[in-house]
Amino acid sequence: MPANDNDRIVNRDVAATAVPYGESVTIPKGTKVTITHRLGGNFTVVWVQGMARIESKDGDAIGEEIQQEPATEKKAQTSAGAHEGPPDEQAVWTALKEVFDPEIPVNIVDLGLVYSVETKEAEEGGYRIEVAMTLTAPGCGMGPVIAQDAEGKITQVPGVSQATVELVWDPPWHQEMISDEGKMQLGLV
Repeated sequence: MPANDNDRIVNRDVAATAVPYGESVTIPKGTKVTITHRLGGNFTVVWVQGMARIESKDGDAIGEEIQQEPATEKKAQTSAGAHEGPPDEQAVWTALKEVFDPEIPVNIVDLGLVYSVETKEAEEGGYRIEVAMTLTAPGCGMGPVIAQDAEGKITQVPGVSQATVELVWDPPWHQEMISDEGKMQLGLV
């Protein structure tokens, strides 16, 4: 029997990503996990083999409701041509605030990981968002997973037809880049 509300028994084999390595793993049915974070709709869990991230679409495997993308309907309207002109820049930043490093309970914007966001017209119509971001550590295997999460969130913004996230290392990230809100969440102030 689980010891607290965050302790769960996996009710089916579930795909996950090992943190911080970024490798795909399967957590077998019957495994005890502890949810450490619910971030951006995804779940960070600890289990006998370490830490892993379970995507929101697989939340049912640990007794959580499957998170639906709230912007899916908006994206469908956009695809149908309901949105004209470039996407709202603030909406792109808001989407990026829904992306988290699974080890740190602060979004990538407030962590200071996002260096730039550019909007460009896409050749095939719509707009392409290009993001340059970094990670807290260059060797973090979760980089591609975080970048993919960011691209997925951005493409849900009305008017966006493509998103590209490039991981860059210059300038190197440091704690002073964390926003005041992020520092408060981390207890650094």
